[in-house]
Parts: sequence; C-alpha cells; structure tokens
Amino acid sequence: MKKKLTALALAAVLAAGPAMAELVFPSLSYRTGPYAAGGAPFADGYADYFTLLNERDGGIGGVMTKVIECETGYNTEKGVECYEATKGEGALIYQPLSTGITYQLIPKASADGIPLHTMGYGRTSAADGTVFEWAFNYPANYWQGASVAIKHLLDINGGSIEGKKIALLYHNSAYGKEPIRTLEELAKKHGYELSLIPVDHPGQEQKSQWLQIRREKPDYVLMWGWGVMNQVAIQEAANIRFPMENFIGIWWSGSENDVVPAGAAANGYKALTFHNVGSDFPLFDDLRKYVIDAGKAAGSGENVGTVLYNRGIYAAMLAAEAARKAQEIAGKADITASDMRKGMETLEITEERMAELGMPNFGPSFKVTCENHGGPGKAAIQQWDAEARKWSIITDYYEPDMEVIQPLIKADAEAYAKENGITPRACE
Repeated sequence: MKKKLTALALAAVLAAGPAMAELVFPSLSYRTGPYAAGGAPFADGYADYFTLLNERDGGIGGVMTKVIECETGYNTEKGVECYEATKGEGALIYQPLSTGITYQLIPKASADGIPLHTMGYGRTSAADGTVFEWAFNYPANYWQGASVAIKHLLDINGGSIEGKKIALLYHNSAYGKEPIRTLEELAKKHGYELSLIPVDHPGQEQKSQWLQIRREKPDYVLMWGWGVMNQVAIQEAANIRFPMENFIGIWWSGSENDVVPAGAAANGYKALTFHNVGSDFPLFDDLRKYVIDAGKAAGSGENVGTVLYNRGIYAAMLAAEAARKAQEIAGKADITASDMRKGMETLEITEERMAELGMPNFGPSFKVTCENHGGPGKAAIQQWDAEARKWSIITDYYEPDMEVIQPLIKADAEAYAKENGITPRACE
C-alpha cells in the first residue's frame, strides 16, 4: 500500500510540474490561394521530417520536436501576424517561405533574437553575417542562382554568350526582382543583351509578355516565377513554340506542378536546383515506415519524392542538424533561440553526415561561418522528361561567379547597415 501511495504521489507531482520541453519549429505555410500548389508539398516535407525524428529517434538529442503551422496564404501581412502569434511559443527558427515576409521579419526577428532561415530565397545580402547576425540563406541565394544560370548558358555555348539575347520573365515582386542587378552586372561582363519582362501577381495572364517574347526573339528565357505563374508561362511558351531547352527557371520554377499541366509540350524544360530529386534515398524508407504508412503524415502522401516535398525535407534536415549543433555547443538538450543561432552559424554539412542521415548525394557539402551565412551557392540544372514524368539532374553543381556577386552583397549589406544604424560585428 505504501509503495502504491508513493507511486501515486510521484505521479501527482509530475502531473503538476512543468510540461516536458519541446523544440519548437514554426512553419509559416500556405495551403490556400494561388501559391498553394507550391506551399503545400514544402510544408508536408518539413512537418514529416520532424515527425520522423520524433517517431524513430525520440526527437533531437532526447527532446521531442513540435511543428506549429500557421497559414499565411503567401500574404506578407498574414505572415507577420503568424510570426507575432507564434514567437512566444518557444520558437527556435522561422522559415518564412516568402521573400516579402522575409523582408518584414528580418528586423523583427533580429530584435527578438530569433534566427531566420530563408533557404534559397529572401534578401540575398543576408548572406553577410557581419550585418545580418540573425538571418541565414544557405546553401544558395538568388544572385548565385542567376550566376549559375548564366554559367550554364556559357557552358552550352562554348564559353561565350556575347551578342545573345536573354529575357528575364519575373514575378513583379521583391522576389522576382532579386536577380535583376546580378544579371545586369553579368551582362556587362559577358556581353549579352538583357530584357526585363515583369508579370503581375498571381501570373494567370501573360499573353502580352509572350507576344513580346515572340516579337523580340530572345535566345534564352530565364524565369523567376512561383505558383500558377510558372504553369501559365510554360504553356504560353509551348503556344509560341519557344524551345523548351532554352527556357530555364530558378529553383522555385522547377516543380512537377509547373510542368505536368502542359503535358508533352513541357518536355525539355530546365530549372535550377540546389538538392537532388526523386525518392531513391534510404531516408524515404524510414519516412514510409514511421510516418506515411503509420498515418502520421502531414498530407495525403501523394507529394512524397516531389521536388518541393524534398525541399521541405531538406529545410527541416538543416534545421534539425543546426539544433543538434546548438545542443552540442550549449551542452544541453533544451536549447534557446540564441543557442539555435550559434548552431546555425557553425553548421557544417558533410557528405559523410548526409549518408548517415539516409540522404547520400542529396546536396553539396557546405559550411556556414560568422562572415558567410549564405553557403557556397552551388546549383545544378535539372530537366523535365515529360514521357517519364520525372526530373533528372543533367549537370554537375556549378560554382557561382563570386567575383561579381560578393561585391554586390557587401555593398547592399553596408547600405542596409547604414540605413538601420547597425554596426557590423567583427568575426573572430
């Protein structure tokens, strides 16, 4: 009886005590609106990876993870509202999944001491860690993406694109405008002619833009699109019989959602990527066992292995690895947002570690430092095979032209620091 009473008393104490710690990863998602086709698979992948860690490993370092999803509809104002509504829940890191939201959150999150990871999007100059202490955009950013696209064109043209006409079809927003400065500088270096063709949100009407393209006859079209804009652009390109192999999208313009609606006409379309494609990795066996087949998936499971699901997986993996690093540095499992920032700034992703995670050759190795929050910026070219209904990576990873890009990053970061009264920190 005494043992029973003691056990009951202990249970009561535990029940009355504080809840077990959790590592909180808010997800600013959008499963509704014109960009839902892109937002949903990313959010699924992001959530499913953390569910896998909980179900298979018991969390990270013995602490369970918690994903708090908040619907933004890809709307900047709603994104800020989601941030304000969730930041007090113990948030360790934010993934805004929108350049517009990112621009608004950089000063807010910096003041609140919560790191942002804008993987492959957002403000490019956040790669300068001396100014943007709380923002990270590794492993690649838009200016590097623009450079890689031009490097690919140089590669397939024997090293020279002098005199070539290149059109940039872009979402008329902060996101779409990001690569313009870089492409203009690269045009001076390589002698190509650049034309800028904006497409207003959400991008369902592009007749005039493609009439302009048909009239100007560019040799290549680069696209910075998102959501329905991509689908419409690829169909319009097919309508004017623009060669698909000469049409190259940024990594947010290269998902199954973008090409499948056009059917066979999309065959040969290209896009950049900073990670691998498909589900032929050991990790996916565990995802199916512990998450999908167990009925714990964030979505229906139909997006597993698609480009944007994989990107959500990749973003979650990087966040989880940064959390592990933060635990190691802090010497404790229950880390804070400040600890998380240190983990992100000292993160190193090696091929050996990727293989241990069941993701061999999933992405290039890289290391984050105090000075460089952007990573190496490597990207490859993937191409759509309409008959096989799959993407294939057709190049090695290209190195971006940092001789052109780094001065642009430095100048923009310095201007931001001056405008906001920030004294760049010294990195040891």
